[in-house]
Amino acid sequence: MKLPQGRVLRVPRVSRADNPLDLSEAFNELLEACRKGDLKRTQELISAGVNLNAVDKFDYTPLILASLCGHFELVELLLESGALAERDTFQGERCIHNALNDKIRNLLLEYDYSKSTDPLQPWAAHITSLFTRKTPKTSDIVLTEGTTNFELHKFILSARSPYFRNKLKNAPETTTWKLPLSHPVESFRVVLRYLYLGDIPRDVVDSRSEHTEEEVLIGFDKICKQLEIPELWEAILSGHDRRLVRQRHLDEVNRAQKQIGDFFNQKIIDLKMTVDTRRVSEVKWSTDNSIYADCLLRVDEGLDDTDSEEDRGSCAISIGAGSHLKPQNGTAQHRKSFIYPVHKAMLIRSPYFATMFSSAFLEAQESEHLHVIKVDCSPRVLEIILRFLYTEEVRCPLELALDLLYASDMLFLEKLKSKAAVLISSLGSGNSNLLIDRTHGGANEAGVEVEPINVYDVIHAAWDLRVQRLETFAARYLAYRLEDYIDEEEFAELIQESASRVKNREETDTIELLDDIRYYLGERFRLRFEDADLEGILNENDETDASLAEALSSQLQVVDGSTDVPAPLESEKTPIVSPQQVLAASRAAGDGGVRTLDGELAEDEFASDAINYRVLLEKIDIMLEKLKLDA
Repeated sequence: MKLPQGRVLRVPRVSRADNPLDLSEAFNELLEACRKGDLKRTQELISAGVNLNAVDKFDYTPLILASLCGHFELVELLLESGALAERDTFQGERCIHNALNDKIRNLLLEYDYSKSTDPLQPWAAHITSLFTRKTPKTSDIVLTEGTTNFELHKFILSARSPYFRNKLKNAPETTTWKLPLSHPVESFRVVLRYLYLGDIPRDVVDSRSEHTEEEVLIGFDKICKQLEIPELWEAILSGHDRRLVRQRHLDEVNRAQKQIGDFFNQKIIDLKMTVDTRRVSEVKWSTDNSIYADCLLRVDEGLDDTDSEEDRGSCAISIGAGSHLKPQNGTAQHRKSFIYPVHKAMLIRSPYFATMFSSAFLEAQESEHLHVIKVDCSPRVLEIILRFLYTEEVRCPLELALDLLYASDMLFLEKLKSKAAVLISSLGSGNSNLLIDRTHGGANEAGVEVEPINVYDVIHAAWDLRVQRLETFAARYLAYRLEDYIDEEEFAELIQESASRVKNREETDTIELLDDIRYYLGERFRLRFEDADLEGILNENDETDASLAEALSSQLQVVDGSTDVPAPLESEKTPIVSPQQVLAASRAAGDGGVRTLDGELAEDEFASDAINYRVLLEKIDIMLEKLKLDA
């Protein structure tokens, strides 16, 4: 490839590592959270944009540490968030072979790595598709060069190029733009495709062109300088090195994400309108506006029964081209509505909006003022959805995850729906109390945390939206806290509802939710004994300790259901930390004991667990008898 005169080649000769060194405080905090298994803090740091695939000075990635320390839910969260563990890489092999247990190792081996290799790929593909997409019509400016027309989008041009930003800022009503005839049309086509994140062709000139390669490259040179996009030259000159091409494309996608993200924050979130709900229908916004919006989304805050359609005022709210949006003061006692200026080009990532704008609906028709489209969700949830549509980022606190799940299902955003389900099932881990404590409703008493999400709501959402992941999570969550729920009337109603979900149910049919709860209940108590390493106790201790080991083994059989021993066995107090500590504690224990769920005094934690397991199973049977169910 012959360079234009005076142009110097500046292309990285060596590709960057896929796992760059990161010594920042935020990354170190992420590593520490992965060591401890802190799901909540890990999710916060992921949302803040910390690189999941960087390494520390010891060559550890967050995924390696989570795998090494045995935090299954955390490994799952990291994989779903884009952490890489490809088997043919050094770091991927370390993750798999250093996994603490087979459960994590199997997860790493079975995970679909194609999902995590490029998390921005669907977003970038959508931006590229806009360059040639005709239906529904979302372009608002046409660039012409001779007989060639390029139908483009002002907000993308403004976000991606300082030149277009300044020109369109002074004339936002511009709908056509003539390109200078002094440059070959091939030069413009490749530059514009680059702005839309398209691939740069290896051969910039095809055989049918009337221009030479040198003329096209000279045109590139001048256009890049004019539009202030010098990175395009690096993209062109790295076209014969696959690894550099991929690296360049990832860099450009990340740069574009930040540019459009800045546009989103400054022009959509910061300039949203707040109006009295009674006056929403009178909002008038010209199509020639300063942020190139082509429709308005409306959401309402909490309902106010005192408001009605007849209460609407008569004063219009007019916003013309180039105007600055300011919150409108409404009456304090009335409900407020929030209006967001948005772009159809990004909304059509949702099949819901794509169908709306492609059909004969009113919202798809041209009008003097922008259409106001109402969305049934809260303002905070809509902002999460819009941020995802514009930037692919998901920043959702746990308390909004269920609302996001329903809204994503309504808009047919399967990826966002999946992320909401992952958020709920990962942060509300079934066998930990990191986020959700025992109290699950009512007032927040001193020293007691209240669930940010009600598990009953999670189960109903799983049933309504057919999310198997949440059904599994809810069953596991209930099993690990069954003593807090088993006596509640709402829990019995839930089991009754699960039974009624089987059409033409027979007496011999099982109850799916109850089957899952029983399974995880057995897992909960079985793990307590497995952690104590009974086989190690038998092998490492002398005959004087054989009776103790035999007693513990018998209790394990009680948990597994392989014996009918009804009463706890005689043994001393044995904290389940290690075999040696179990035996030492048993010898040193006094007359104290552990209270069981039925109020009795058990000699140690093993005896207490065996009794509690039996008590919980009996309570399930009693509940089924009251409901007249056989499961």
